[in-house]
Parts: sequence; C-alpha cells; structure tokens
Amino acid sequence: MRFVWSLPNILTYLRIIAVPVVVAALSVEGDVGRWTAFGLFAAASITDYFDGYLARLWKQQSSLGRMLDPIADKLLVSVCLLALTANNTIGGWSLWAAVIILMREIFVSGLREFLAELKVSVPVTRLAKWKTTLQLIAIGILLLGPTGNEYIPGISYVGLAMLWTAALVTLYTGYDYFRTGVVFLMEESHDG
Repeated sequence: MRFVWSLPNILTYLRIIAVPVVVAALSVEGDVGRWTAFGLFAAASITDYFDGYLARLWKQQSSLGRMLDPIADKLLVSVCLLALTANNTIGGWSLWAAVIILMREIFVSGLREFLAELKVSVPVTRLAKWKTTLQLIAIGILLLGPTGNEYIPGISYVGLAMLWTAALVTLYTGYDYFRTGVVFLMEESHDG
C-alpha cells in the first residue's frame, strides 16, 4: 500500500475522475463545451502514457496501479463513445465501429480475468497500444464535432475514419488475445 498516493497512481485516479467531467462538458451546448470536453479528454489520455512510464521509471509499480490502469482506459474510451453516440456525433453505420470497440473491451477484460485466475499473464502487444492511441485520437477529434469542423472542414470525417480503423485493429487484437487464451480455455474444459 506504500504507492497508493504515488504520482503514477494519482494520474490514474485523475483519469477516472475526468470521465464524468468530460461527459458533463460535452453536454454543455456550443463551442465552450466541446473545447472543454476535448481538453479534458486530451489531458486524461496523456496521463495514460505517463502513469505507466513514471511507475516503471521510479520503480513505483503496484498491484493497485496494474488493476486501475486498464479500468481507467476502458472507462475513458467506453463512456466517451457512449456519450458521442447519445449526442449523435457517432451514428448510422459508424455506430457499429463503437459497438465493435465496446464488445472487444468487455471480451478482453473477461478473458484477462479468467486467465488471471489461472495465473496466466497476457501482455499488452505493441499493436494493442497503437490501437489504443488510434482510438484516443479518433475520440478526441469526435469530441470536437462541429466545432472542429469550423477550424478544419471535414475533420469529423477523419475522426470517424480513424474510429473505423481502430475498430478493425480492435477485431484483430481481440482475436489475438482470444487465440492466446483459447489454449487455457480448452485445457479447462477438458479438466472439468
């Protein structure tokens, strides 16, 4: 418990706290709400890199941090996708990109929980890290929505294209995790 209030863990706590604040800002009408949501989301996204980096650098890695970091990531992505769907920034066929991303996040979380019970660690792949980065950039662009289009015409379409790209990479990385875990799933089914 000695690292509960370490800077890396505080950054993770702040990322979790930022989630409802981003959604609240997004519900404010006009440019101010969109820019505030974008700024808070960008700051929270940046902490995703620094919390792990600083924990490793300063040798402040903890079980609490290892547990909360992926939860904070999934909350930030999932809740923002839901909020963007609710305000019709993501709609039509693009809704499927959000559904794919959300399903994969829940699936991988369940698989990791199952494998953790078997004392099997599934490391995060480089491609999964790129997928997360792509998702965060796409969501950041989409949070700006019409406000972003005023400054860079059509930027929302770029955000949606990036969201679809992230969804496709998400399918692959989800399959990759499943392929790794299926060996243990089969062993469990033969033993039971």
